[in-house]
Amino acid sequence: MTKLNYSSVISLATSGPDTGERMECGLLPRLLLIDDEPRLLSGLCELLGTTDYQLITASSGASAVEQLQKFHFDLVLLDLNLPDLSGHDIMDFINQHGIDTSVIVLSGNTGIDAAIGALQRGAYGYLRKPYSYEELLKTVQHALHERALQAQNRDIAVRLERSEKLHRYLIDSSPDLIFTTNTEGKFSFINERCRQLFGCAPDELFNVHYSEFIHEDDLERAHLVFNERSMKTLSSRNIELRLKQQKAPMQEREVGGGNTSSFITILCNSVGMYTEEPDFSARQFLGIYGVARDITEAKRATQLISYQAYHDMLTDLPNRSLFRDRLNLALIQARRNKTELAVMFVDLDRFKYVNDTMGHMKGDELLKMVAARLRERLREGDTLARMGGDEFTLLLPDLHGKADADRIAAQIVHSLSQPFMLGSSQAHVSASVGVAVFPDDGITVDDLICHADIAMYKVKGLGKNGHCFYESSMQDASRHKMALEQSLHQALDNGELEMYYQPQIEVETGRVVGAESLIRWNHPELGLLSANKFMSIAEENGLILPISDWMLDPLCRDLRQWNAVSAEPLRLSLNLSPHYLDRGNFTFNLNAAMQRHGIAASQLEVEITENLCIRNQQYATEQLARLCQLGVSVAIDDFGTGYSSLAYLHRFPVHTIKIDQSFVSEIKDIDGHYPVVMAIISIARGLGLNLIAEGVETVTQATYLSRAGCSTVQGYLYHKAVPQHEFLQLLKNQQQQNYLQKG
Repeated sequence: MTKLNYSSVISLATSGPDTGERMECGLLPRLLLIDDEPRLLSGLCELLGTTDYQLITASSGASAVEQLQKFHFDLVLLDLNLPDLSGHDIMDFINQHGIDTSVIVLSGNTGIDAAIGALQRGAYGYLRKPYSYEELLKTVQHALHERALQAQNRDIAVRLERSEKLHRYLIDSSPDLIFTTNTEGKFSFINERCRQLFGCAPDELFNVHYSEFIHEDDLERAHLVFNERSMKTLSSRNIELRLKQQKAPMQEREVGGGNTSSFITILCNSVGMYTEEPDFSARQFLGIYGVARDITEAKRATQLISYQAYHDMLTDLPNRSLFRDRLNLALIQARRNKTELAVMFVDLDRFKYVNDTMGHMKGDELLKMVAARLRERLREGDTLARMGGDEFTLLLPDLHGKADADRIAAQIVHSLSQPFMLGSSQAHVSASVGVAVFPDDGITVDDLICHADIAMYKVKGLGKNGHCFYESSMQDASRHKMALEQSLHQALDNGELEMYYQPQIEVETGRVVGAESLIRWNHPELGLLSANKFMSIAEENGLILPISDWMLDPLCRDLRQWNAVSAEPLRLSLNLSPHYLDRGNFTFNLNAAMQRHGIAASQLEVEITENLCIRNQQYATEQLARLCQLGVSVAIDDFGTGYSSLAYLHRFPVHTIKIDQSFVSEIKDIDGHYPVVMAIISIARGLGLNLIAEGVETVTQATYLSRAGCSTVQGYLYHKAVPQHEFLQLLKNQQQQNYLQKG
């Protein structure tokens, strides 16, 4: 219990929380006692001082107003008759300034007007003097209790408001659409997510039927979600639906404005709302509560992944997997309908050249243009696919015969032979097309694709830029090629490769002045194989590089043995694969082999073809220049059969021209006129180059060439290519013959 006078309470009393909060915090209620009579004020303190209150007194209206401005009071006990201000004035001050306190009027005035005035100003109670202690204490307690209840109610209201705002915020901020519908299927509540999904505010959708937003094809399924009462059970429904996305507010749609729409996909989960009845059958259906999630992007992502799994991203064509699936279905239909179908394998010729010279960006652009041209040749129901790289496949179902496939293949070859414009440059490619027909050429997916591929390689072998149908004999050739390739991998390790040499003869004297090296394969089953039987395979599978590396050592070793038995140094020419020249360490390897065996660079000559120079002129010039720096000479093999030969003679460091056997074979008469041969000889003389004629098989040819100015020849007229031991014997015989002639 606390009893304080005015002077002492100033230092203790502070403004603070209201009654409810003060009580929760354990603070005593603070009361302001106002009376101008000290005796009555002291007596009032005496009466209330026996309870747990903080008491502050004021003996005038001015001091009362001052205290009300400084401190918070839970209750004011107010005498109406004050010397300076009336109690009504103080109550007016309290009301005008919104001071939160309760007032009990203590007045000796017996007039009814004073009481009415006090009550009108919000006084909690009105006690006439004299009053009893019990009556005063009871009135004070009731007033404080009522204030505490009011404070609690306000606190509850504030908490409810905060909770409602929080829940509303959570609902409106949800990424999901949250809604309720009434018994008629009309929206009774929907959160703010509807703005993003429908372009409408929540109040625009109030009392709108759900069917207005459902895709027509999904309405029947939507009824399962929104008509829970038809199920007669309390259960949830989870279903995927498409919605019509409204772009304009409903008011605009109603007058026909902005009625464009698109579709979004939602995953909707709903449950029925019912009255609270113990017996479910007695419950009344109130509507639907539902949550819907926008899965449009997820669906698109899934569709994109699925699309990418079955399509080529560069050309937008079906890929290998989708082609096989469609071919499998087409085979089922062809068997059922007893019809034919064709599979075409299309491979671009010279695509690597375009890709290497113009860049991969232009190469990709070319593939897109090829795909577009191929599409133009398709019939309805045909399938074009990209298998990878520059390979395409076509499925042609419902053929009326091979003539249909033959016509389409010819059109494809002709179409792709036309130039392609890549920016400001023209690119020329062609196509090799293999065709396999069901059921004659295969009855399974793998057989038809494999056989079409085999037929395509047959076209490649015949010079490219054409088409052909599969034949069973091609399979044997393909198997033979595969077997050779497998054996070739072991040939190096097993020591099955050997160098042969075809002598080069000086026509006038008949003596050996050099030789051309030719590789041979001592196959354990097929016998001796010439280079044209396996070197193309080596180039395809990359074995040409280790084979060429291996070749350098036996060549230099054999040449060292020649030098030991020959009075004059011979020149050895070696054929160089374009793939091997492309390797930057060729010159280094050749120089290392010459150093190991003590061979002079002047004894070696590298033979290149004109096509090698076409591949990459700048790089070829650099590589050949390095050879010349070593002292190795360069010869152009098969001169005249390629392109721009005269230009190459000026551009590249060439020392020797070899006249191709195709020109030599035309020489039939020793007195005949063969302008191509004469032109080549004249070019060599004019440029000061060495000349060698290949494929000389008759005396007439040798005599004609010698008279025309080509003194060195090689061919079967003199010698076939022979192994090292026979060539050494040939040199020994020649040396012995020279010795006898001198003797």
